[in-house]
Amino acid sequence: MDQTKVGKFIAKLRREQGLTQEALGQRLGVTNKTVSRWENGNYMPDIELLIPLGEALGVGVNELLAGERLSDEQFRKQADENLVEAVRESSFSIKERTEFFRKKWLRDNIWLIVFSILAGLAVSVRFSFDRLWVLISPVWLAIFCWLRNRMMSYIEGKVYGDPKPPSGS
Repeated sequence: MDQTKVGKFIAKLRREQGLTQEALGQRLGVTNKTVSRWENGNYMPDIELLIPLGEALGVGVNELLAGERLSDEQFRKQADENLVEAVRESSFSIKERTEFFRKKWLRDNIWLIVFSILAGLAVSVRFSFDRLWVLISPVWLAIFCWLRNRMMSYIEGKVYGDPKPPSGS
């Protein structure tokens, strides 16, 4: 969607209807500055305003999002393109969702991470330094694997919609 094209189309239709930016804004429950931002291509109308805006301007949502009046043939084609574009713009990629839930898990479980590190240190310090290298690797590896498994179980449940959250998370 070309915001500038949509904005110019909104301005053109508003003028055709004989409405000021303020009058259109009042009809939709927004300020005249918001209408101005749409018309300048700085912002797009919120999704819940698309139908009322289209009704106020005498066009459908597909024409509004296309930024032009459409023939029947164009209308069908544009409807599909608008739907795909809207879904693409409103969806988070799996990578974005994974990163979001990874950060959330780390924030929510910082106490568990700190406690695990302290427990690992306590086990490591308990033994003499000549045998320390033998114990440190397995202890830290076990702690790392356990924490990583908990975090990844949580993330996968959130990203892929696992209905049963991991126990203890």
